[in-house]
Amino acid sequence: MPEGHSIRRLADVFARDLAGQELRAGSPQGRFADGAALLDGTVLRRAEAHGKQMFLGFAGGRWLRVHLGLYGKWVFGTGEPPEPRGAVRLRLQGPGPDGEGVWADLRGPTACEVVTTAEKEAVRARLGPDPLRRDGDGGVFAERVARSRVAVGTLLMDQAVVAGVGNVYRAEALFRARTDPYARGVDVGHERALTMWDDLVVLLHDGVRRGSIVTTAPADRPEGHRRGRVRREDAHYVYKRTGQPCRWCGTPVLTAEMVARNLYWCPVCQAGLPEVGTPPPAPPAASRRTRAAATARLPVLTG
Repeated sequence: MPEGHSIRRLADVFARDLAGQELRAGSPQGRFADGAALLDGTVLRRAEAHGKQMFLGFAGGRWLRVHLGLYGKWVFGTGEPPEPRGAVRLRLQGPGPDGEGVWADLRGPTACEVVTTAEKEAVRARLGPDPLRRDGDGGVFAERVARSRVAVGTLLMDQAVVAGVGNVYRAEALFRARTDPYARGVDVGHERALTMWDDLVVLLHDGVRRGSIVTTAPADRPEGHRRGRVRREDAHYVYKRTGQPCRWCGTPVLTAEMVARNLYWCPVCQAGLPEVGTPPPAPPAASRRTRAAATARLPVLTG
């Protein structure tokens, strides 16, 4: 399922290429014909994302709410759109920034509906704070975590606790915070949760910039691959690395199911709840340079 950075990037495309323009709207599939008719011939005023939800605001106070879910996707193109193939729920067309035409096809979303401003705000009110939004409040996130007896690995997947975090960011944020995914929120506490929020802000904004999720610091990537484009196999600390050695301590990464999704973690680096800021363990045979990297605080991502 697309995580928050991907939805933000989609909203940015609509804002850049179609905002301020009168759009044609249709439903080639037919399932959204009534909704498309409400939007057809109206001006797209703005595009915004909140977590995994995207809202396109049209003239007249109407909003298109889209949640892609596991299988939904937007496909964009320029010029004259092709004949629709398959189940295109919605097609939006506009002149685009250069007048040559821009189109966007929506397929397979979990949710696609036209709502009022009040209904849109009611949806947002049910969501937790979004690390990518200016109004995202880390204090609200930390409070919700710190008062809960639910495992923090479960809380991070709850969109009412924090919006936009999915399976990849869950695993990676917990590892970077050296936090046991099975620890209860009340044991994680406000300070650690707030530190985790600050890291999520960095990670998700980096994801928007790159168009992909990279959570490893350059020093934790193999020699010869610390600069330039990050290879997929070097991008994460624990996500989908079951059985591979932890990049910090060398212990095999574990996996288990949590909230119907695979959870990945290091049983050594994430054992218990060490004091915030405690350096991670270094591999037993680590070089002096590797030990220095392992004991340094994780930097803002570069490369």
